[in-house]
Amino acid sequence: MKYDVAVLGAGMVGVCVAIHLLQQGRSVLLMDRNDAGEETSYGNAGLLQQEAVRPYEFPHEPSVLLPAAFNLRLDVRYHLTALPKLIQPLWSYFRHCSPRRYESIAQEYGHIINMTLACHQELISAAGAEQLIRKVGWISLYRTAKGRHKGLRTLDAYTRQGVNFKVLNGDELAEIEPAIKGHHAGGVHWQDPWIAGHPGQLVKAYTNLFKQLGGVFVQGDAGSLKRSHQQSWQLRDHQDTLLEVDEIVIALGPWSAEITARFGYRPPMFFKRGYHMHYQYPAGQPRLTRAVQDSEKGYMMTPMDAGLRICTGAELGLRDTPSTPVQIDRAEAIARKLIPLGERLDAEPWRGARPCIPDMKPIIGPLPGAPGLWCAFGHGHQGFTMGPATGKLLAAMMTGQTTDIDMSGFRAERFKKP
Repeated sequence: MKYDVAVLGAGMVGVCVAIHLLQQGRSVLLMDRNDAGEETSYGNAGLLQQEAVRPYEFPHEPSVLLPAAFNLRLDVRYHLTALPKLIQPLWSYFRHCSPRRYESIAQEYGHIINMTLACHQELISAAGAEQLIRKVGWISLYRTAKGRHKGLRTLDAYTRQGVNFKVLNGDELAEIEPAIKGHHAGGVHWQDPWIAGHPGQLVKAYTNLFKQLGGVFVQGDAGSLKRSHQQSWQLRDHQDTLLEVDEIVIALGPWSAEITARFGYRPPMFFKRGYHMHYQYPAGQPRLTRAVQDSEKGYMMTPMDAGLRICTGAELGLRDTPSTPVQIDRAEAIARKLIPLGERLDAEPWRGARPCIPDMKPIIGPLPGAPGLWCAFGHGHQGFTMGPATGKLLAAMMTGQTTDIDMSGFRAERFKKP
């Protein structure tokens, strides 16, 4: 069985790359070890973040770094045993967050983010998935005047990059989200983002669109990839069927570097692990209508179809070491004092790994020294948001068309082969 392209990984990024390649007239095979949308794209806050034009910065303030060093913060923790492998990429991450470098990166990053909602809307409409989307934005909540003042200091940069938001005082916050208990200093309502009430189902809806357009989805092991004698590529699915393709797109999220390493390319990827848990909506109690970030504590709450989802910040560790869901337990205890929150609905917290690159930009483009191999990974916190834009841009690159934005800053060559 012969295809023009095989896309490895059926998360948001891989599925969207596959759709856009189909729309460019390529025959496309989409492969994942599981069903679509059941890995990293499943476990997120469900936000399509048009406002996320400024990637997550490495903090420089001693008031943040010191408690983080002692693992006292809720928003970020680390595994001591992982530090030997984390020191180099974290130091590079820290250096890329110097003011001059960061502003340049934010401009490049923002160009992709600005494409996201329009690209998602095209796929949502084509897939008939409007019922999965709520266009209500989300809220950064500030408990104290000090926290609010610190948060509002960043807004000028967002204004310069065209982000729409409304600053809320305490009364306005209480009016827009009556489920929040007590009186707080206020917040920011980010007005552009959308919420997917079931992130995994949105990926599955896009996958169904891919199939309707003529794409083929199979379950298989990306590790079966090898060169054939005819200079094409070979894969095997779970039925041991031999599949031959001319080009390969690696969109395996946190597993991508395992494949690229076989061809001499080892990007400096590190992982921000995250957890989530669903909770019942208490009967007769008000519910959140938007996602709310408890900004001074460091966790997110999103009203989902399956219940209220609490998502944690970053746990710096190795991808596959056992779960240590300290953050979800602490976040739950805090959230119970903030909103009506019912019983846990999941047997155990879900855990995933965000695939992060020290310069905060994904790797999109050809794999150096391996003709026919292409990269689409390293999106950090924003793979769910950036998937359709990544698909459109990479499909244009692979078919020799002019891309909507300059892609030179996202190419793999920016990290040298060892």
